[in-house]
Order: sequence, then structure tokens, then C-alpha cells
Amino acid sequence: MPKPFLDTNVLLYAFTDSDWRKERAVDVLAGGGVVSVQVLNEFVDVSRRKLKQEWESIRVALARLSVLIDEPVPVTLGTHRDAIDIAARYGFRTYDSLLVAAARQAGCRVLYSEDLQHGQVLDGVAIQNPFLPPDGGAP
Repeated sequence: MPKPFLDTNVLLYAFTDSDWRKERAVDVLAGGGVVSVQVLNEFVDVSRRKLKQEWESIRVALARLSVLIDEPVPVTLGTHRDAIDIAARYGFRTYDSLLVAAARQAGCRVLYSEDLQHGQVLDGVAIQNPFLPPDGGAP
């Protein structure tokens, strides 16, 4: 069975101590997954800018992630072109479209993200918010 594609927020919550979503993010990561180079770049950017992490902490986190996730999907010109098509079709921002395009490129059927509409299927990729409670209501 193909592994899920993981949005940046899943990675960030797994390495944040003060967020209620940490436990669920750790559970998702334990099952493995796929990310793109874009996701890793966003992880580093948010870790530095918003979470005020030191470079060494970020390097350690990236090393831990490399054990849990597959080799990152590159963002190629083909990925970019697919993302532009997805953005035009669905009205998404370019970066969200790049996630969907990279997930498709990697053969993932599920994209875990809290930033896109839960339950929506885009070009064969189902969006699932792993942080929703089992009943689908607000946390």
C-alpha cells in the first residue's frame, strides 16, 4: 500500500512540545510517509522563524525525520507545471498545489494536511486532516 504524503504541519507538530496535536503527529510519522523537498524547506523555515529553534536542533530533527520518511520527492519543472494546472483548476495557492502535485508524483493516495479541505479528492489524492477527532467535529 502506498505511504501517505505529509504536509509540513505534521512534521512541525511532531517536534513541538506545547501543542495538543503532537501525539497524533508522532503517531502519523511512526507509520512512515513521503514528503517533498518543499516540505523540508518549509519545516526549516518555520522552525527557525516561528519556533525560534537553533540550527543544531533543526539538524537533529531532520536526521530523525530521515529515518521515518522516504527519500524526499524533488520539486522538478514537471512538478511545477502540474502544480500550476492544479492551482488553475482548483483555485489553490501555488504552494498547496505543489503538495498535491508532489503527492501524485510519488504515487501517494492520501495527503495528510490540516490546510486543505478534509475529504476532498484532487487528481486521485485524498486530503485527510489527521488532527480531526474521530467524530469529525472540532477538536
